[in-house]
Amino acid sequence: MRVLQRLIMLAALVVSGLAPAAEYSLPPDDVNIIGRLQWVEASEEDTLIDIGLRHGVGYEEIVAANPDVDPFLPGAGTQVLLPTRYILPSGPREGLVLNLAELRIYYYPPAQRGKPRTVETYPVGIGRMDWQTPLGETRITAKIEDPVWYPPASIRAEARAQGEEMPRQVPAGPDNPLGRHAMTLGLPGYLIHGTNRPMGVGMRVSHGCVRMMPEHIESLIYRVSVDTPVRIVDERYKVGWFAGQLYLEAHPAPDGQVIEAGSAEQAAFAKIAQQLSARPHRVDTTRVREALGHSRGVPVPISRDGMVLAAGPR
Repeated sequence: MRVLQRLIMLAALVVSGLAPAAEYSLPPDDVNIIGRLQWVEASEEDTLIDIGLRHGVGYEEIVAANPDVDPFLPGAGTQVLLPTRYILPSGPREGLVLNLAELRIYYYPPAQRGKPRTVETYPVGIGRMDWQTPLGETRITAKIEDPVWYPPASIRAEARAQGEEMPRQVPAGPDNPLGRHAMTLGLPGYLIHGTNRPMGVGMRVSHGCVRMMPEHIESLIYRVSVDTPVRIVDERYKVGWFAGQLYLEAHPAPDGQVIEAGSAEQAAFAKIAQQLSARPHRVDTTRVREALGHSRGVPVPISRDGMVLAAGPR
C-alpha cells in the first residue's frame, strides 16, 4: 500500500507539473558556472526520487550528491543536497548539448534582440550500458505530437527472450513509452521524447533514446526549431571559472564500469590544463584528487586559495 501511495504521488507530481525548468542567465564567456547548491529537508514519506522529481533533479544525480543518505528511506528531517549548480559543458553555447556523464541536457535558446541570453538545463534518462546513447553531432529533424511507437526488431527480440510478446506498434496514449511529445534526431532510430515512466528520468534505462520529464519536453518542443543542432558528449569531468576561482565537477562512472584512479586523474588534469593554457592559475592538486575521489557531481573549487564545499547545509 505504501508503494502504491508513492506511485500515485509521483504520478500526481508529473500531472501537476511540479518539476521546474531550470533557466539561468547565460554568463559571459569567461564564466562557466550557473545555478546554486540548495539544501532541502526530507519528510517521513520522501525518497530521493520524490525530492528529485519535485526539484527537477534526476535520480543518479541526487544519489551521487548525497552518498550518506539512504535513497529510499532518507528519514524525516534529513538534510538533502540538491546538486543544482552546474559547470556548462565545453564547446559552443548553442542548440542542445547532452552530456551523458551527468544525464543532463542543456538548451541555449537563440539570441533575441534587446534581451539577455539564457541557458536551460533538464535531467534526462539515457541508454543503459548495453544500449548506449551514441556520441556525436546531429540535428533535430522533426517534432511529433502523440507519437506512435514502432518497437524495432531488436527490442521485440529482447522482450521475447524474456517471455514477453511486444506489439509491432504502440498507439498514442498512456501506455506509450514515448509520452506525448518526441523530437527525432539525424541519428536514425534515436529520439528525444517524453515518457510514461518519469521515475526513469535521471537513470541509464532506455534503449538509447533520450527521455525527458513530460512537462520538460512539452515546454521545449514548441520552442526548439527543426534543424537545431544537437551535440552529444560524455564529459565526466568538467572544469570552469566563477569569480576568479577554478572549479572541477566530477561525475561517478556508471554502475559496472571501473575507472582506474590514474586514468581519472589523467583525464581531469587534461581538462584543467585546457583551462590554464590561456589563463595561468594556481591549482590545489589535493583538492583535485579529493573531488575525483568523491565524484559527487557538484562543482568543487580547486584553486589554491579557493573555498571548499560545505559539508552540510548553511
